[in-house]
Amino acid sequence: MATIAGRVRASGPVLHPRICAALTAVSCVTHLWLAASGHHDAWIGVLMIALAAVCVPCTVHIWRHSRVGALHQVTVSALAMVALHAVLLLGAGGAGHVHGGRPPSGVVDTTGAAQLLLVIGLEIATALLASTLVARLRRRAAVAH
Repeated sequence: MATIAGRVRASGPVLHPRICAALTAVSCVTHLWLAASGHHDAWIGVLMIALAAVCVPCTVHIWRHSRVGALHQVTVSALAMVALHAVLLLGAGGAGHVHGGRPPSGVVDTTGAAQLLLVIGLEIATALLASTLVARLRRRAAVAH
């Protein structure tokens, strides 16, 4: 299969890696947006920028070549984010975490919990897509040999 630039792409799944890379890119952009929005302390913003910087090369490798190492890194990172956000969700009594150093109110804020649940869902989907792509690539390699 020839690409637009005239280079030949190795045969294999195309849509699956593209969806996985796009979802990883959405996660990167989300981290950058949250860091820039100022909803978190400065050190958390810097951490989110660093996380996005780590994920961008993997996104490119998955989009272009479906590299298994990049897929493993995305899977592990996504599952680590699921664990971290679950701790934040459960540690805040189900009301989400505190933003900008403001004290929590006695009223349950469901918007924070909903946002954390959306993040957890996004990261579970990312890990699932990456791990199933690894399985497809391994099965394809085993059949070829």
